[in-house]
Amino acid sequence: MRQGGNGSGASRPLYTSAERARRDGSRWTLVQGLLAPVQFLVFIVSLALVIRYLATGAGEAAATASIVVKTLTLYTIMVTGAIWEKVVFGQYLFAPAFFWEDAVSMIVIALHTAYLWALLTDALSVDQLMVLALVAYATYVVNAAQFVWKLRMARLDVASRAPDSPFPLESGVPAR
Repeated sequence: MRQGGNGSGASRPLYTSAERARRDGSRWTLVQGLLAPVQFLVFIVSLALVIRYLATGAGEAAATASIVVKTLTLYTIMVTGAIWEKVVFGQYLFAPAFFWEDAVSMIVIALHTAYLWALLTDALSVDQLMVLALVAYATYVVNAAQFVWKLRMARLDVASRAPDSPFPLESGVPAR
């Protein structure tokens, strides 16, 4: 993980020893580890329902309900993720290790919130709401890919560090 350097070409691992210990000792790590696949499953089901509605016109209520459930799941993982980030890094959001993931998460939340607002105010037609949901979902996929990439880079970083490295080896994986 290339988080930054010290001027000598060395990079900072995703977690310091203290951050890793806080991550490993936090119940919020488990919460994030459980919520992430749940949110992805909700996303897949909802995406299928939205596409079905747009393709056939059938299942509007199911698609709408699934988008609301996806949004509430997103809010839950974001709140618990902010708590996790506070425990591990000492700040609720935008810790350097997860800055860009958090930045894109804010866009994802804004789009999902715009969907809820438009739904509650009848500001958009059903078809427009479904398209807005697809835009929100596309942004969510980008954000999920960021976290998967971060996980992959952290694992590669661990594997590439020599035992005499100035940075301790990772004992786990990023939770968010």
